[in-house]
Amino acid sequence: MNQRKKIAPTLLVILFLSALAPLVLAAEAAAPGLSADEALKLLKDGNCRFKEGRAIHPRQDAARRALTFGQGQHPFAAVLSCSDSRAPVETIFDQGIGDLFVVRVAGNVAATDELGSLEYAVDPLGVPLVVVLGHSKCGAVIAVVEGAKLPGSLGPLLAPIKPAVSKAREENPGAAAEALIDAAIRNNVFQAMEDVLRLSPVIKAKVKAGEVKLMGALYELDTGEVQWLGPHPDQGKLLVGKAPHKAGKNRKDPGE
Repeated sequence: MNQRKKIAPTLLVILFLSALAPLVLAAEAAAPGLSADEALKLLKDGNCRFKEGRAIHPRQDAARRALTFGQGQHPFAAVLSCSDSRAPVETIFDQGIGDLFVVRVAGNVAATDELGSLEYAVDPLGVPLVVVLGHSKCGAVIAVVEGAKLPGSLGPLLAPIKPAVSKAREENPGAAAEALIDAAIRNNVFQAMEDVLRLSPVIKAKVKAGEVKLMGALYELDTGEVQWLGPHPDQGKLLVGKAPHKAGKNRKDPGE
């Protein structure tokens, strides 16, 4: 009986530490010097916690604010995502202050403004991973698919989405509206990735040298899950081709 009493507390301590370990690792893992694969694992693990209702909301306290104020920012990944209010990037990946360099724009398009921001993330900030994140039910893509009349600056803003929609129509003749939209949303992620490599010599050079990984992903609004699409299917060809970046043309570049 005495032996059982001695063992029980020990087992409880072991079980407690085992349960605590993932939280400690998640809280301490987001540090400078990570590889692209390590950064990707942090995003995958964080999304898993989020979708399963186990988010720990790391690095969001006064100590973290003081650290990033005093020592500057050292994000481990850059994310180009849609501005949709239902897709908050740090929340989706369960990350904290200073962890992610986020560029948000309607339709997650990649034109001059977005490219310049991403270039700042890879050099001088030195992130090893750039993610283009689309999402289900994207209103920007739906507007282009439906040929909606867009007021003000929305037309030029969403012009880079048109090639993705055209490709979806070509690849899915006679498809129902929902299927066509889903295909266009997926294509739009790859279109933005293509625009990044085609129009940004800075990022293209980093990817070509193996210093940066460019990954595509889709966020499901209803389930909270991020589906990883991997590199652009034609990344090899895009890295060989020229990148005629014309900064002055801004949003018209990708859509032409």
